[in-house]
Amino acid sequence: MSTAMPNAGAPAFYTVREAARILRVNPATIYRAIREDAFPAVRVRTRYVVPAAALDRLVAEAATSGGCIDPARMVAERRAAREIVGGAPW
Repeated sequence: MSTAMPNAGAPAFYTVREAARILRVNPATIYRAIREDAFPAVRVRTRYVVPAAALDRLVAEAATSGGCIDPARMVAERRAAREIVGGAPW
């Protein structure tokens, strides 16, 4: 039985394996970055999921800047904004 919902639109979250496939890296690389607090993720009990908005932002920044994008910098900026202003959207 399929768990996919028809016409549900784009997912709000990706599994680490899906995010790794999108970024064309090994899932272990994503897990390591998440544990080092250098990659955006949500922990649900023992499982991590990656916000689709975070991946969209990574892709958009890479496309517009033409340079190397550091997800750790994104996470640090978002954390600082959240502490200063009380929240920042992805």
